[in-house]
Order: sequence, then structure tokens, then C-alpha cells
Amino acid sequence: MDYISTTSLAAGMGIPANELFQKLKSLGWIDRQGEKWMLTASGKQNGGQIRNNPKFGDFIVWPDNISIDKVQSKENGKLLNATSLGKNFGISSQRLNLILSELGWTEKNVSGWALTNLGKAVGGKQFEHDVSGGSYVLWPENILNNKSLKDVFNTTSLEKNTPKLQSSSSPNHNITAGITASNSDGFREKFEAKHRTKDGHYVRSRAEVIIDDTLYDYGLVHAYEKKVPIEEELYTDFYLPNGKVYIEFWGLESDSKYLERKKKKIELYQKYELKLIELNDSDILNLDDYLPKKLLKYGIKVY
Repeated sequence: MDYISTTSLAAGMGIPANELFQKLKSLGWIDRQGEKWMLTASGKQNGGQIRNNPKFGDFIVWPDNISIDKVQSKENGKLLNATSLGKNFGISSQRLNLILSELGWTEKNVSGWALTNLGKAVGGKQFEHDVSGGSYVLWPENILNNKSLKDVFNTTSLEKNTPKLQSSSSPNHNITAGITASNSDGFREKFEAKHRTKDGHYVRSRAEVIIDDTLYDYGLVHAYEKKVPIEEELYTDFYLPNGKVYIEFWGLESDSKYLERKKKKIELYQKYELKLIELNDSDILNLDDYLPKKLLKYGIKVY
């Protein structure tokens, strides 16, 4: 069996070498370390080898009969960029990137868009432009069927689920804190939001008024009772788009059922490695002492 370099393999496939390098990276066969491409264990299992050139040093070679396209199609399917996704929903790539960021799947960095843990969970893959060094994310074709993404473009669920700044639809924490939102059996009518905050919206407990008012006084844009964009049904008490930080207030910790719900919510936050600030009754009494420190942990400075 003959072995050829990655560049020669790309020439035989009729594609630019940098495109093949990115394909191999998406398959997990190679990885970038500094200025060099390194062969991974998976790459070795699929036939890759390291050769040495006295002048240029180590380089990677592959069997000349290897079929990258078939393997990539089998493992990843078609990968879509923001432009392709945007076309499917009739919006620009710029707008689509903002939506992906709001969902918590990507975040802006100095060189482009970076993939988050939530983005990885739904199949996103991080790439880097060989020339510019800019980062970007590609998505599997099945992302078009993702419920959280589809909800953004669904006119009926848009009003209900799309994050709205200072929104005010939440279960009553004094009675059902830690439960995901429900519309059944007149739930919202039964536990009416009667507590008005400084920003003019209504929440369902005194503690939430204090938290909402404090965030308002700090000048922090926040969403209230936002659906977390994960497969499981989960609503967070407060969400800060700047920093993608979630805030949960645990207000009834003497109740065993409440503690069980709390445990399940925390497990979901941990599962997706989300940034979570937890508050309890003692924190509320001295919120100006506790909350700024907790926010600073995630890079949000209020003083």
C-alpha cells in the first residue's frame, strides 16, 4: 500500500489542502497544536502515519486509497454554516449567528464565533480558517429539526419561548419553585404574577422582586423565566445574556418535593456545564454583598 501526504491526497480529491485538513480535524483524525497538525489516535486507527523529512521534519501521510468523503458522510452527515442555516429560515447569516448566540450555542470571541458546551451537545463543530485564523462553527443537517431552534421561528411559540428582556411568566416560587413551566390546568391563572418590579413587569414572589430590581439597578439586561435551550424541559429564574449566566433562587428548601425538583434542575445545569448562580433566602437579605461577588466570578462587574 502506498502512502501520500495530506496535501497530495487533497490534490487527488480535487479540493484545497486547507479544506481537507479541516475535514480531517472534524473527523477527529488530526488536531492543531501551535503551527503543526498532529495525528490523533483516531487518525492512526484510520490508517494515518507519521513520516519524517530531514529538511521539513515530521508530517502526516495516508493510504492512497482512503475515502475521506464516505467516512465524513457516515459520521457527520452534511455540515451547514450560518449562511446555509439562515437561508433555510429566510434570514441573514448575521441574524442567524445572533440567534445561535442567544440560544447559548455559540459566543463571540476576538477571532469570530466559538462553540459552547450547549453547542457541542447539539452537534456543532468548531473550525478555524487556515489563512485568517478566524474561528467559525458548522452544524449537522439535523440541526434544522432541533426543537429549540425551530421554536424561535415558530410564530406561536415565539411569543411564549423566545427570550424577552424582563419577561414575567414564572411559576410561584413560594409554592412550586424548581418546577418547569406549565400551561395545563389553569396553572398561570391560579398563580397570578402580582408583584411589580422597578422595570414595570410582574413577578410571582417578593424575593424575585428583590432580585429583578437589583439586576435593574446594576444596569444588567436580563430575561425572566427563560426556557433553557436544551433537550429537557427547563426554565431558569433569571438569565443574563451578557455572559450567558443563569440565576436560580431556591426559596422553599424545607420541602422535600421542592428539594427533589431542585436536585433535578442542578443536575441539568451541570450536565450542560452552564454558568449558574444560586441564591437562597440568606443571600436575599444581603444581596448587594453576595450577588456582585457571584457575578464577578463570570466576568460581570457591577461596581
